[in-house]
Amino acid sequence: MTTSSPDTAVTRFRTVTVLGAGTMGRGIAQVCASSGLVTRLFDVDGAQRDRAMASIRTDLAKAVDKGKSTPERRDAALDNLSLHASLERAIPGADMVVEAVPERIDLKRELLSRCAALASDDVVLATNTSSLSIDAIAQGVPRPERVIGTHFFNPVPLMKLLEVVVGSRTDELVVTQVLAFGAALGKECIRVKDSPGFATSRLGLVIGLEAIRMVEEGVGSVEDIDKAMVLGYGFPMGPLRLTDLVGLDVRLAIAEYLSTRLPHGEHFRPPKLLRELVATGKLGKKTGRGFYDWP
Repeated sequence: MTTSSPDTAVTRFRTVTVLGAGTMGRGIAQVCASSGLVTRLFDVDGAQRDRAMASIRTDLAKAVDKGKSTPERRDAALDNLSLHASLERAIPGADMVVEAVPERIDLKRELLSRCAALASDDVVLATNTSSLSIDAIAQGVPRPERVIGTHFFNPVPLMKLLEVVVGSRTDELVVTQVLAFGAALGKECIRVKDSPGFATSRLGLVIGLEAIRMVEEGVGSVEDIDKAMVLGYGFPMGPLRLTDLVGLDVRLAIAEYLSTRLPHGEHFRPPKLLRELVATGKLGKKTGRGFYDWP
């Protein structure tokens, strides 16, 4: 684990391009811009870009209101951030690219390959995947030794952990640089090798899926199962509420992937209840309904 503080950490990255202005992408962009990095946020969807900027402005304003930031730091972060609809404008000159697009290997691989063609030879290409193979994503990407996993956690501005996932061909210098980058963002970094589910998704998903099965079997209410883990084991949040925040569709996709990739994949077999909720559009906080109602 890295122990550098954001005040003493040094990163060679000065310009970072974040691909995807969804929940994770906008959070990563906000943290990068707030840490003094020139930050470009790319998304082809104009409405998504607008929502991202509105969300970032709101979060930065709340930080000022709560005394956790200052108007000067808020304004500096906004000055560091720009929105882009074109990769041709977002990529050139970037020291690091962090993709935060949907969990599809083909999409991530194609996007990083396009970035590689537009960027300098020493650009670091990072993927925010929470479970997909770094080696599989890097396959076919020019100079795969510069591809690495940077698994941030939602909400990115508040969560302290950054899981750095090292592929079999990832250059050790890239690993060192990304660990310094994480420390410069104020994150505590863990280093794990590329394996299905890494450390966090593999462990967290087992608990989350079992909690869903317990609801399915009528063992307890959603609230009581969550309360058991919060009060009994010191979890900051119950596994069912966390599933709502992550997104039921995201958890389902990861479960389906891990159930076919791990020796004991039956642990990750998606519960029927999870499939039913996703099929009816109850995806958690982002749709207003999941295991909980979200106003």
